[in-house]
Amino acid sequence: MSAPLRWKLLAGFLLVFLAGLVAGAFLGAAQARHHRLDFAHHGSLGEKVRKRMQSRLDLTPEQMARGAPSLDKAARQLEEIRAQTGRRVHEAFAAADEELTPYLTPQQRAKLKALEVRHDSNRSPDTDNSRGM
Repeated sequence: MSAPLRWKLLAGFLLVFLAGLVAGAFLGAAQARHHRLDFAHHGSLGEKVRKRMQSRLDLTPEQMARGAPSLDKAARQLEEIRAQTGRRVHEAFAAADEELTPYLTPQQRAKLKALEVRHDSNRSPDTDNSRGM
């Protein structure tokens, strides 16, 4: 096999490999985005739990009716846990910001404040938007 042919084959394999890498990266990013968005929309958790249990266990309508109160109770408990966790995370970051602020320059404080405003504007309306600053 001649040297130019070897280089052409190597270049071809390299291009195919890179194309696979790019395709995998795009598909992986799209899948990750889908999961993040699905997790973020948790308003109908009870309905999701009921549908999942019904499809996985092939429950009859009668079984669904009998099990609905238990599933609704579990969904309410999960929503409360999620809300408490969100508040605790928010409080932890607010405390860290407050402790960090004395060590920042005025320009850095302004940047931190802008980051907080941007973060608060991205939060859903049903969450607590107050910051500890």
